[in-house]
Amino acid sequence: MYFCPNCGDPLTIVYDKNELKEVKFTGKGVWRYRDVLPVSSENAVTLNEGGTPLHRSVKLYNEIGVKDLWIKNEGLNPTGSFKDRGMTVGVTRAIELGAHSVICASTGNTAASLSAYAARAGITSFVVVPEGSVALGKLAQARAAGAKIVKVRGNFDYALKIVRSLAAGTTETYLLNSVNPYRIEGQKTIAYEIVEEYGVPDWIFIPVGNAGNITALWKGLKELKSMGFIDRLPKLGGVQAEGASPIYRAFAEGKDEIIPIQNPQTVATAIKIGNPASWRRAMRAVKESGGIMLSVSDEEILEYQKRLASKEGIFVEPASAASIAGLARATALNMVKKDEHVVAVVTGNGLKDPESLMKISAEEITIDAELEALKRVIKG
Repeated sequence: MYFCPNCGDPLTIVYDKNELKEVKFTGKGVWRYRDVLPVSSENAVTLNEGGTPLHRSVKLYNEIGVKDLWIKNEGLNPTGSFKDRGMTVGVTRAIELGAHSVICASTGNTAASLSAYAARAGITSFVVVPEGSVALGKLAQARAAGAKIVKVRGNFDYALKIVRSLAAGTTETYLLNSVNPYRIEGQKTIAYEIVEEYGVPDWIFIPVGNAGNITALWKGLKELKSMGFIDRLPKLGGVQAEGASPIYRAFAEGKDEIIPIQNPQTVATAIKIGNPASWRRAMRAVKESGGIMLSVSDEEILEYQKRLASKEGIFVEPASAASIAGLARATALNMVKKDEHVVAVVTGNGLKDPESLMKISAEEITIDAELEALKRVIKG
């Protein structure tokens, strides 16, 4: 069971507060938080995920206009994205349940992660992707790990619909999209790491596609507060791409329901989702935190993808740069104040989807293999 039979929302795992009184964190990475994960860590399917670096901005913070900016680089997880946090818990749960295979619909990163962890566990993986809409780097990862790749004529929302229908009728194939509550449990550890290393910032900005990650982030933060590790909560800044922004539109218009986008379009393929499964939980998280939901253009996304690499040395895929672009827009609109402290989560490695940046990056220079030719280039 993945969804509430009454409201239709994805289920959430809730802990008895008495069980959280003696929590201890030991080890490193995602499984450092085994006491607040609902699976056994004795036979965890793991690739040593989590424990990603938190970089202090040395230039961009000043250009964007905030006092302090830190960048949580999830692109340094084993398969290059934050998805690994949820997948280590989700595939471990699949093994506990005796599933023979795992399946997901994906815009790329989930497919790459699922296939790697399934290979580690020794079970079959099926990934269903929208034809022509997945970056080659991500498909290559899934193919290398031995996944059965199925391409659908249609977008991600169609792929997820048929995958959900399949998973509802079988116990042998376990669904591991972010509608799976065990995926959310792994992904919430981003919040735990930020708080342990930094403390509580004023804001956390994060890209939003299917909305599982912002849901997980808020869940982790609230758990930390309920356990007494922190005494206040940050505000959340959720950022969608303009061409795939149904949650932002509902938020901006003060509506309680989203209107799905039938044909989402954006260069940020990882968040190219028109009907997010966790939209209601994302809206709730942003509102509860006193935060904001924004959308940014493809031009802004690509600009801050370049700036993040050229100013900070951090190369991310386009969807990841949405969090930085959203922060820049928020400061320009005075939604985020100049004296505030911000953590921006960048979710995937730039090597997964380099094609868009290559089209607009500086022209390369070709010379003969001669010293004088090289000198002319350097002087010029």
